[in-house]
Amino acid sequence: MFQPPGFHQHSLVTSLGTIAYYSPDDPPWNQGDRLDPLVFLHGFGGGSSAFEWSRVYPAFASEYRVLAPDLLGWGRSDHPERNYQVDDYLTTIREFLQATCSQPVTVIASSLTAAMTLRLATEFPQLFRSLILTTPAGLSDFGSDYSRSFFAQLVSTPIVDRLLYNAGIATSGGIRGFLEQRQFADPRRIDEEIVAAYLASAQQPNAEYSALSFVRGDLCFDLARYVPKLQTRTAMIWGRKSQFTSPELGERLAQLNPGAIEALEIIESVGLTPQLELPGLTIGLIRKFLRRFEGDRGQ
Repeated sequence: MFQPPGFHQHSLVTSLGTIAYYSPDDPPWNQGDRLDPLVFLHGFGGGSSAFEWSRVYPAFASEYRVLAPDLLGWGRSDHPERNYQVDDYLTTIREFLQATCSQPVTVIASSLTAAMTLRLATEFPQLFRSLILTTPAGLSDFGSDYSRSFFAQLVSTPIVDRLLYNAGIATSGGIRGFLEQRQFADPRRIDEEIVAAYLASAQQPNAEYSALSFVRGDLCFDLARYVPKLQTRTAMIWGRKSQFTSPELGERLAQLNPGAIEALEIIESVGLTPQLELPGLTIGLIRKFLRRFEGDRGQ
């Protein structure tokens, strides 16, 4: 799977399995541990992995110690045969941060993982310096329940779930179709490298366990219950054409805690993953928020 030049794969053993992560080791990036850490967490979906941020995080490697893990059950990390639950990811993300970062860290995270990271920050605020979140949503927010949807119920049917995954998700056509119809606002921004990276992750042994847990709704929760408890300084980025979670949801979440959620930036003509559709613009917004948080800290 794709790794930017200068970045190498590392591994970390957690209580539930080994996590692969990518960090710069070679020139011109090898800065050791003297730089502040900056962690990038990918979202969930068939074929998700740290590749999702790979066109963004190299831009920060000269200023930060960049860490980009494949979460448990995705990419090159272990794929335990289990029905994943929210606590599995809260636990392994926390263990990853505690093991790799000796100081409070800024985390940049996407979609459902972004929602989990926000929830984790309410429970372990000492781990976090700030949060920059793209389209954070628990998918059962403000009392909605994704797990009752037709597709979630269909995927909950034994045997049918594996057939749908193998025939409709873990194929080149299935990956491209989802990216075109659900993830990207402009299909012309999808290139062969993106499809190949998602496909390689989706075809890892036992990759269906995490993906099906996500599609069934086992990982969903009501993020609105946790936002009022947030103390960590936070900025949100939202694609105007995000199909699963509209910018209106972001506005409602931000209104729950304007003291902590300091900014909501809505990007026109972008879908669920602005970091893949418009990586340059996403880099610029992340830099803006980092300057805001770190500049205020130095005053």
